[in-house]
Amino acid sequence: MRRSNNLIGLVNFLTFLLSIPILGGGIWLSNRANSTDCIRFLQWPLIVIGVLIMLVSLAGIAGACYLNKFLMWLYLFVMFFVIAALIGFIIFAYVVIDKGSGRFVMNRRYLDYYLGDYSGWLRDRVADNGYWNEIGSCVRDSGVCKKIGRHLNGVPETPQMFYFRKLTPVESGCCKPPTDCGYTYVNETVWIPGGEMVGPNPDCMLWNNDQRLLCYQCSSCKAGVLGSLRMSWRKVSVINIVVLIILVIFYVMAYAAYRNIKRIDNDEPAGQPRMTKSHPSHFQI
Repeated sequence: MRRSNNLIGLVNFLTFLLSIPILGGGIWLSNRANSTDCIRFLQWPLIVIGVLIMLVSLAGIAGACYLNKFLMWLYLFVMFFVIAALIGFIIFAYVVIDKGSGRFVMNRRYLDYYLGDYSGWLRDRVADNGYWNEIGSCVRDSGVCKKIGRHLNGVPETPQMFYFRKLTPVESGCCKPPTDCGYTYVNETVWIPGGEMVGPNPDCMLWNNDQRLLCYQCSSCKAGVLGSLRMSWRKVSVINIVVLIILVIFYVMAYAAYRNIKRIDNDEPAGQPRMTKSHPSHFQI
């Protein structure tokens, strides 16, 4: 029995450690939501799941240390639903952010982003003007477009240098006009009409060199936020999937150890079935 308790205690301790990357991923996404991604609700389920795993693991450790079978049972019961919630959240995240990516542009290293390349519930939410006003203000206040500027010996970088920069989705979508508008580069956030528009892109009319406006109301900026969110969530999802697999393995080990403790408490020798066929007693008269 002591060996099974030690195993349950070890498994719960390792599970406690696994809650740290989940919680850390949620906190990282929360910081991103306050700076560049600017969508502040998707990280909270991940934070809640991380905290629950941490608390339940502590309960399991206490149960193993003090031989409290109720706490061990509570760990198994709650952890089952936590694992189910984590599976559901991973599936939800992939469904929400699966579609959409930037488009390659000739003679450019950066990608251009178009809202029409995205679909689903999150795209509709971001495209909603009422909701976008808050997100757009967050992107502007983050100063992402102010930080895009580079100078070499006090001189702004040349067009060719800028064209071969690797911009983030938000920088590409919000801080410059779409490439197909045909604007001429002056500096990173100042562009002037310099040619015929290649395609009927409504964003071309929305671009403004006013540093408070730029392309914050453009569909490309909304697509850039979605692209940035997609990149962030893909990084976190890889960690979540690895943690989920290890959690399931630990859960099976803890369940087997708990069953072994119950069997020992019931004085059931290993390998003996729970029910045996009873033999009639013979009475001598």
